[in-house]
Amino acid sequence: MTETSFIHRFEPAASAGSPPLLLLHGTGGDENDLLGLGKMISPGSALLSPRGRVLEHGMPRFFRRLAEGVFDEEDVRRRALELGDFVADARQRYGIAAPVAVGFSNGANIAAALLLLKPDALAGAVLLRAMVPLSNPPKAQLDVKPVLLLSGQADPIVPARNSAQLAALLSQAGASVTHKVLPAGHQLSQADVTLARDWIGRVAAEAA
Repeated sequence: MTETSFIHRFEPAASAGSPPLLLLHGTGGDENDLLGLGKMISPGSALLSPRGRVLEHGMPRFFRRLAEGVFDEEDVRRRALELGDFVADARQRYGIAAPVAVGFSNGANIAAALLLLKPDALAGAVLLRAMVPLSNPPKAQLDVKPVLLLSGQADPIVPARNSAQLAALLSQAGASVTHKVLPAGHQLSQADVTLARDWIGRVAAEAA
């Protein structure tokens, strides 16, 4: 394995018109966690699902944190660039276009960091329960890249002002952001699945 390799699962596309998805799990998940979600929200898509390379008490994550909601930002930057290199390698290996990231919690946070640090790695993103990943982000050019941000009104981990700040940050960088606050906590709901499926369908139709 190369330095940029991740343990991962890849499932080829069943439909040529569906965008490939980069599935990024939450803390304690693995490369199998979001495969079912990926198939629900975009049944024909190729699925690329890596396992986070950082362990916190034995639980895989995509970057280190210092406390709940307090990130090791140097590690965020390094790990996001590693993930970007992995995506580039996987695109060449599997012959796929730039994927739409679908990230939950820690996975959504690394996806947001990847958008800001290496925008060309992704065609867009579905950010489920995401927070601002960097307190001093670079000036990214997201060029109307589509982003769906789904937050939970009763989320005990992500403050409402933080998710609103992330939506504003990505919008200011040029992304086309749809931000919805759902009557939910940190865990995903059926509304997340429905909204993500409809959004990806629109993104695919617009790209066709």
